[in-house]
Amino acid sequence: MFPRKAIAVHAIRPAAPLNRRLLPTASPVVALTRRTSATLAPPTKQAPPSSRSSPSSLSPSPSPSLPSTVLSHSSSSRIDRSVASASNRAALVSRHFSSSATPLSSTMSYTIRKIGQPHTLEHRVFIEKDGQPVSPFHDIPLYANSEQTILNMVVEIPRWTNAKQEISKEEFLNPIKQDTKKGKLRFVRNCFPHKGYLWNYGAFPQTWEDPNSIHPETKAKGDNDPLDVCEIGELVGYPGQVKQVKVLGVMALLDEEETDWKVIVIDVNDPLAAKLHDIEDVERHLPGLLRATNEWFRIYKIPDGKPENQFAFSGEAKNKKYAMDVIRECADAWEKLMAGKSNPGEISLANVAVEDSPYRADPSQVASIPRGENLPPAPIDGSIDKWFFISGAAV
Repeated sequence: MFPRKAIAVHAIRPAAPLNRRLLPTASPVVALTRRTSATLAPPTKQAPPSSRSSPSSLSPSPSPSLPSTVLSHSSSSRIDRSVASASNRAALVSRHFSSSATPLSSTMSYTIRKIGQPHTLEHRVFIEKDGQPVSPFHDIPLYANSEQTILNMVVEIPRWTNAKQEISKEEFLNPIKQDTKKGKLRFVRNCFPHKGYLWNYGAFPQTWEDPNSIHPETKAKGDNDPLDVCEIGELVGYPGQVKQVKVLGVMALLDEEETDWKVIVIDVNDPLAAKLHDIEDVERHLPGLLRATNEWFRIYKIPDGKPENQFAFSGEAKNKKYAMDVIRECADAWEKLMAGKSNPGEISLANVAVEDSPYRADPSQVASIPRGENLPPAPIDGSIDKWFFISGAAV
């Protein structure tokens, strides 16, 4: 689906930054330039943690009242039928998303508890339900409705940001923290024309990519993490946000000999959600996004001196049915992990809500989690905003 080209990182003349040429060189050279305000449109305002859309927001707006002028009987009938038809269509859309109103409304009580300054080693984001910390790995249900057509995802990294944040598998109740390497905080580089992450990036709760299992089609083991999710809606999320999403498809990244699935989803409250049902709808309504996603995952490690990532299935994005099968496999793997049938290694299985779990958290340990604080982010090095131009990156 996405033919690959050889990759070379090199300097691009400022006069023509969009013409990326493939160079026959085996020694990548990195060209850096600072991003200016002219290179990107300003991002949309991030949804605040206290603001959440509910399924009721999808209800149709009241129909406009008819004009007071006198209408003929036939004209009035046509208008009545048109208004009724529009109302019926809107009602169908509303019922589609509110058919599971009880489970969805119960997820609205999730909030976040922030500890320490963002962009510091001490920063943590705990997720709370009804004011009590819970594990985003183990306590939040995977499915948001009884039909299992709407899923919960946990946002780790908002779109257009660079800090590589993730659910901490090893820590008590698995808060979100910024990843580190050799004691330093990790940030992804800006590979032109991309700025940070392209989507709201996060994970499905109650899933696990089993490192002891080799997938029969990718021929690679799982990466020992919750299943990764790319949410493609229009609103920028925030770390710790619990979104209700519909699944559209999946890509299989092969990262350091591990299968690293990337599930493509959209927030059920997004204006496009009613039009996106499967992976082919993404290209129809959001042309170029799948190609950009493929490119981003292939090249984002190159500025750090690592080789280009590879994909299974020649980079093809598999459809919704395939994605749901992957999700169920990872959900089954998580259940075996919690049942003691798989070796957890260093993973913390502490939880507060998993039924019949032998790993229930000690209430006193939960109570010892520090109180939340809303501190401003710590300053970061200006080099994080640099562009990296990579020749041959276009797919």
